[in-house]
Amino acid sequence: MRRRRAPKRPVMPDPVYNSTVVTKFINQVMQDGKKTIAEKIVYSAIEKLDAKAQDEQKGIDIFFKAIENVKPLLEVRSRRVGGANYQVPMEVRPERQQTLAIRWIVDAARKRNERNMADRVANELRDASEEKGAAFKKREDTHRMAEANKAFAHYRW
Repeated sequence: MRRRRAPKRPVMPDPVYNSTVVTKFINQVMQDGKKTIAEKIVYSAIEKLDAKAQDEQKGIDIFFKAIENVKPLLEVRSRRVGGANYQVPMEVRPERQQTLAIRWIVDAARKRNERNMADRVANELRDASEEKGAAFKKREDTHRMAEANKAFAHYRW
């Protein structure tokens, strides 16, 4: 039996770029409820992208391009049929695409070796916008898994 879900709470846009995507990114970077520190990290990362940007591209444009490049179109989900578990490829809803992209970028940034978190985030965003880096590789691996399990697509629900 399915549970009734509570309605999603609206996310307020951030004060600098007036974007809900930036707010969600800040919330993902935040640890232990320290939102001001997370805001400083994200805003300084975008400023660093601005400083190193070539050909008149703004840091916020690189940010949005990175998220767009990392969004997965397909993912595999486990489905139990007749005592066996199958990895069934499914399309990803747009809201989940954005959530996964943000999560993957932040996780990849945390695993990098730069000096501080702002540098890590900035470099991971730059890599993702150029279709390289760990977050983009995660997307490619997810698509590859879905492609490999295409034979089980008829188990979709």
